[in-house]
Amino acid sequence: MSQRTIINKIFKENIVDCEVTVKGWVRSVRKSKTFAFIVLNDGSCQTNLQIIVDDVIDDYALVSGLLTGSSIAVTGALVASGGKGQTVEMQGKKVQLIGAVDESYPLQKKATSLEFLREQAHLRPRTNTFGAVFRIRHALAMATHKFFDGRGFYYLNSPIVTGIDGEGAGEMFRVSTMDLHQLKKDDRGEVDFSGDYFGQEASLCVTGQLEAECFAMGLGATYTFGPTFRSENSNTARHLAEFWMIEPEVAFADLAENAQLAADYIKYLIAYTLKNCPAEMEFLNHRPRVKGGLFGESINGKIDHIKTLEHVRDSEFIKITYTEAIKILAAADKKFEFPTNWGDELQTEHERFLAEEHFKGPVIVTDYPKNFKAFYMKQNDDGKTVRAMDVLVPGVGEIIGGSQREENLEKLRSLMREKDMSETDYWWYLDLRKYGSVPHSGFGLGFERAIMYITGMSNIRDCIAFPRTPKKLDF
Repeated sequence: MSQRTIINKIFKENIVDCEVTVKGWVRSVRKSKTFAFIVLNDGSCQTNLQIIVDDVIDDYALVSGLLTGSSIAVTGALVASGGKGQTVEMQGKKVQLIGAVDESYPLQKKATSLEFLREQAHLRPRTNTFGAVFRIRHALAMATHKFFDGRGFYYLNSPIVTGIDGEGAGEMFRVSTMDLHQLKKDDRGEVDFSGDYFGQEASLCVTGQLEAECFAMGLGATYTFGPTFRSENSNTARHLAEFWMIEPEVAFADLAENAQLAADYIKYLIAYTLKNCPAEMEFLNHRPRVKGGLFGESINGKIDHIKTLEHVRDSEFIKITYTEAIKILAAADKKFEFPTNWGDELQTEHERFLAEEHFKGPVIVTDYPKNFKAFYMKQNDDGKTVRAMDVLVPGVGEIIGGSQREENLEKLRSLMREKDMSETDYWWYLDLRKYGSVPHSGFGLGFERAIMYITGMSNIRDCIAFPRTPKKLDF
């Protein structure tokens, strides 16, 4: 057979009036005595290639026995199509079976629930929905690198194994080579890590931020993009134990500049996806959405997700303080499940109310109480709040969290003491405040949350290849 032609190339370049060979997986076959329609997809694009095969070809008996999921190679002539939704189709002349399937193949033409597909995560990339989601995931990764590279940032690969808790929340996975059935303990009855691989207690990283700060102090602007791990025992549609984070860090930047960078980045991600993945976005836009899902509308709803994204892309991000947000929530003619007193954390219901109902657009909330924020955030002069920010968008609530970092050594030490943190463990982080300290800022974007937001998927487990959640370690 001749060299394979990618299906995406056929549609992109509108290739007609020539003979090519395509290879892919059968999505469906409709058969009659004299001809058959094969719908083929090779993963390169959202659009399937329709192939018409007449019974006069030598391989027609093979075609009549094809099952959904079979991998095949087809050689034939590409012609302009008059069919709805397609510009090119193939008149098949030769069909070769590459890989057969049996009748137990779980992905059939009928609709399949997302819950079922999570149990078939090794096969779900072959569906229209997950083909779309993961091509968009790729586009968003490329957009991230283009955005930061275009602004002079340097890409940093931060460590995955660490000896400290970067967030101070204690939700960490331990890493050890010791025999868990024969753990050596010291005279206080605590595990003795001196004989472990690193000679001390080690964990998987919850963030690359602290390392990014080190490099921002030398390179000016850096960003990390890698896996992070948090052992929070949460089984919600918004949480994963293993996920990817993008964390830029900028020297000489204050909170206002940080907020503008975050807004520009969100707009760029939306614009890049709408431009580069129109077929995928259009397909996902017309997927039925169940009530209670990400956008809270009943099936086939009333929300055009693409228009929602375009609205955010074209909007100015409104900026308010946490104190102003609390006043708005307290005055709202709406009953919330969680309290809205000053000092309480904003919950998703509060964030979505602000973005969707009150402002009807993206919002940046700043200057949160220090008691529920991380130790490294810059303290305001009022002694009660820190220069933190959360970016809220319609449909999700918080999508980015960040802050201006505390560059004053004594203030940082003071807050660490308040939170009962060991200065010895963070000696190198404190050094940054001793040797040429400068104001600096950064934020974190959970990559899967961004994918969830832009695709409109209602569960974060459908935005990563093989989700890791409590009691789930399949695949």
